[in-house]
Amino acid sequence: MSSRERVLGRVRRALADVPRDDTPYERAVPRDYLREHGNRTVEETVDLLAENLADYRAIVHRTDADDLPHLIKRLLAQHGSQHVLLPPGLPPEWMSAADPTRVHDHPASTPHELDEIESVVTGCAIAIAETGTIVLDGSPDQGRRRITLIPDHHICVVRVPDQVVASVPQALQRLDPTRPLTWISGPSATSDIELDRVEGVHGPRTLEVILVSAASHPGFEYVDLAARRERVEAVLAQPASDQQAAQ
Repeated sequence: MSSRERVLGRVRRALADVPRDDTPYERAVPRDYLREHGNRTVEETVDLLAENLADYRAIVHRTDADDLPHLIKRLLAQHGSQHVLLPPGLPPEWMSAADPTRVHDHPASTPHELDEIESVVTGCAIAIAETGTIVLDGSPDQGRRRITLIPDHHICVVRVPDQVVASVPQALQRLDPTRPLTWISGPSATSDIELDRVEGVHGPRTLEVILVSAASHPGFEYVDLAARRERVEAVLAQPASDQQAAQ
């Protein structure tokens, strides 16, 4: 008898005296807990997501759909990526401005081959504001789980506000439990017994999240934070007199 048969046998014996008309599991467990904490607007929920992502040491960018290809190009260039791994269903316009060699995932690709690729770009299934969590479900724009675990640099695009929810219960309502779900809260990190933090052991060392939406969506300010940071750093690098003139 295999271990699987042994476990299933124990389950069947435990359920042997359960009536066929017993309350289904979905209704047997009380689910009267809060669906979210607080009463936030859509804009406040997105801001909370950005705040918690950054708290987990993810790098957060905001942009609109028109500037998304240029932002991805800039992030890949800043990382020094010569190759970028792409899932099969990634929208082609996202990579329309990117320079690195595009590598498409194939079942025959070995972990060693994937480890030679510097970056991966994916979409996501959903993003949870209260926990700063990105969830992947293996859809065509996200690809298989391993392509987001092996490369050292992951750029993940979140469509705002459609893919943003406030809480874990809200996320579970929208996710398919039969799909291979990967829950990501910041870049991969672990600590030894002395609490020395090491990043990149079990997944990407660098996680960059792009919150993107159509420029016409009301209530949002679409700012390329990376470009703004570059401008501020350029001004600060100037002599004091030039800084006053630039302002």
